[in-house]
Amino acid sequence: MFDKTLTAAAVVATLRDGMTIGIGGWGPRRKPMALVRELVRSKVTDLTVVAYGGPDVGLLCAAGKVKKLIYGFVSLDAIPVEPWFRRAREAGAFEARELDEGLLQWGLRAAAMRVPFLPTRVGLATDVLKVNPDFRTVRSPYADGEVLLAMPALKLDVALLHVDRADRLGNVQTLGPDPYFDEQFARAAQRTYVSCEELCERLDLAHGEDARFNIVERSCITGVVEAPCGAHPTSHPPAYGWDLEHLKAYTQLATEEGGWEKYRAQFIDCSEADYLTRAGGAARIRALALPIF
Repeated sequence: MFDKTLTAAAVVATLRDGMTIGIGGWGPRRKPMALVRELVRSKVTDLTVVAYGGPDVGLLCAAGKVKKLIYGFVSLDAIPVEPWFRRAREAGAFEARELDEGLLQWGLRAAAMRVPFLPTRVGLATDVLKVNPDFRTVRSPYADGEVLLAMPALKLDVALLHVDRADRLGNVQTLGPDPYFDEQFARAAQRTYVSCEELCERLDLAHGEDARFNIVERSCITGVVEAPCGAHPTSHPPAYGWDLEHLKAYTQLATEEGGWEKYRAQFIDCSEADYLTRAGGAARIRALALPIF
């Protein structure tokens, strides 16, 4: 039986400068933050990052890891614009490709389907074409002759996801109400690494109630990493909510001289076990209330 379990350090050791990395989750929700922190600790750089961004993107921008960013937004929801992303964007620190949220998932879907593009009406008659001058339109070959935007495939070298449960074979389950577009990230990538709250010997997916939480086949999963509370400070419903106290302090540091160095010294340049202790401990994190919209 093929055992796909890895450590976060082993995952990051497979990454190389210049790769295109997709990060699942949505803003401050179910981000693979333990894997992102390990990536920040590494020497890997010049990355193209594809994400519906939150503090994952912010940390990578603050650490100078991002060469190009392809995104629908970068937000902490209650804090509308991710602060470290904002600083880097305003400084012109990376090449930006700003997309409609739907176009981003359409590009991932094209890559997942192994086609060069997918046609869509989204983006026509908007500044999407202005800020993405390399985008092209196509004309329908059928009687309608409609002109459509050809959204190019967003091919990923690697995708990083966080889930509730995984087993050693690479079966995964997400129990929250929204799977976001994690399936498309996994299918668009050559390799997908998943961190999980709970690592099992073998998940039982024989019953419908269990199988419906399995967002993608295990053949799409390259490796799994056990990382309890690994989405913190983002939310991971139904297990725990986002840590708004942590995110507010993180945001405040973005306005201070030497703020990144302070945050990094306390929460990045340490083991993941020490990170959880410094964040208040696993019991505190699991008691965080889910946000209500």
